[in-house]
Order: sequence, then C-alpha cells, then structure tokens
Amino acid sequence: MKITFLGTGAADWKISEHRDMEGFRRNSSALIDDRLLIDPGPNVFDALDTFGKNASDIKYIINTHRHKDHFREETVAALPGAEYVPFESGETKSVGPYTVIALPANHSAKGTVHFIISDGESRIFYGLDGAWLTYEEVGAIKKEPIDFAVLDATIGDIAGDYRVFEHNSLSMIIEMKKSLEKHVKRFSISHMARTLHGSHDELKKSMEEHGIEVAFDGWETEI
Repeated sequence: MKITFLGTGAADWKISEHRDMEGFRRNSSALIDDRLLIDPGPNVFDALDTFGKNASDIKYIINTHRHKDHFREETVAALPGAEYVPFESGETKSVGPYTVIALPANHSAKGTVHFIISDGESRIFYGLDGAWLTYEEVGAIKKEPIDFAVLDATIGDIAGDYRVFEHNSLSMIIEMKKSLEKHVKRFSISHMARTLHGSHDELKKSMEEHGIEVAFDGWETEI
C-alpha cells in the first residue's frame, strides 16, 4: 500500500490565512493508493492539485468524524465517482480491495472512529483525532500487527494542556510507542496544531531519537 498525506494540520490551520506561512499544513486528510480518501475535508482539492493527484482516481471515501476540518458535504458531492462508505465503531467492511475496521476513539465528536486498513498484505492504522488509544484499539493492534501507524499529535510538547482528553501530546505518543513497538513496525504523527508546535524541522529532530516519523503535506510513503 501507499499512503499520501494531503494534509497534516489541525483545525487552526486556515488555508485562506496561513497558506504563505513556512511549514504550512492543510487540514488533515490522506489517500491510500490514490483511490481511498480518508477524511473529505475542506482542503482536499487544493492538495490534489498541488501534489499532482487526479480526483477521478478516487473511488472510495471514509471519514473519522464530522468535525468541519475533517468532513465537508461539498467535498463528497464534488467526487461523484467515489463511493462514500459510512462507519460506526466496531464495524468491519470491505471497501473495494480493502478490509476496513472502525474502532472507537477518545474524541469530543460523537461517533469518532479510527481505522485499520488492510489490502491483504499490509495494514495501516489511521488514528486522527484522538487521545490515548482505547482498549479496543490496542487489542486490535495486538491481534494482528500494524505495518504503519498514524497517530494524532495535536498538542505538541505542552505539559498539562486541557486537550489531552481528546488529543495527544508528544510525550503521550512516545509512551504509547514504547508499549506498542512490538506490534507496530513504523510510527508516524500527523494533525499538528499551528499554535502548539514549532517548525517541522524542530519537530522532526525531536522525534527522530524516538523512531517516530513526522508527516508533512505531500509526503508519500510505501507500506
């Protein structure tokens, strides 16, 4: 499988205000193999144009939750060739060639889910938004190993932030990695808040020593 990060920012990144800033991040969304879109947010078409992707290649759409930085009806409507597949926590569905498992997430939006996506050979865990992984998520990860995990990193390196009950800080991610590194081959982070992080280079340097990759807009990696 291949994952392309169309956006890696939290809701405080506004394309109309921050596009010219160094290290600009669109609202978080991703593509699997150019055909499965995760989170049809407001910046999807800008990202597709910027990174040379064809909207007509997208055949399936799944969504973690309905916060406006992750879901827009207008985006779904503008992809008429793609099937929108709704999920509730605990469901497993075939989405084209993929098996997708939806798992409960710690987040303020009702019904938020995280996904395990498999093509029969590789497995991706996609966990935005959310705080500490739930018991159910950890059980699913331990049941069958994950090749590539994407974890929420909204808060940055801020201790005692009130958002820890629905988003991760870097120290939370590092601690979870220590517990799960026998079951996950590669760890990455996304959904970084503009107001809670330094530069991408600073974040990348701080995470390298922990073996955690930092996603950025346009990053494409094979799993």
